[in-house]
Amino acid sequence: MDTMDIHEILQHLPHRYPFLLIDRVTDYKIGEYLIAIKNVSFNEPYFMGHFPVRPVMPGVLVVEAMAQATGVLSFKTAKAQPDNKSLYYLAGIDHARFKNPVEPGDQLIIDVRLQKTARGVWKYAATAKVDGKIAATADLMCIHREIPND
Repeated sequence: MDTMDIHEILQHLPHRYPFLLIDRVTDYKIGEYLIAIKNVSFNEPYFMGHFPVRPVMPGVLVVEAMAQATGVLSFKTAKAQPDNKSLYYLAGIDHARFKNPVEPGDQLIIDVRLQKTARGVWKYAATAKVDGKIAATADLMCIHREIPND
């Protein structure tokens, strides 16, 4: 079983606090899949407004956490790291479904599976679970692009 701690994750994602949504990778196989953890804390900045009466992690951030997991797997598979010249961008979200809310204290388990790559487009099937129950699913696409030098 291959794992990654936060220090290695930081080498494979350009995201930083408060937008880094992957805490640990518990397993991965290059070119196939990656399992990641997001520990959801009440201290997350979005909980102040979403929702004050009953805090719920916004679905768009659950999808972002899944997308970040695809980014880690894409960089690992390509044997690359983020730099000032290029990035993997989220290019598409299909069939997103939200089944159960994610609340403070939950541990989000993210499972991303590489479906195929073609011409720089990476297609993934992604699932996020809490306590074995599906929180969200989506088909995600990311794309490798050079950063324009303006």
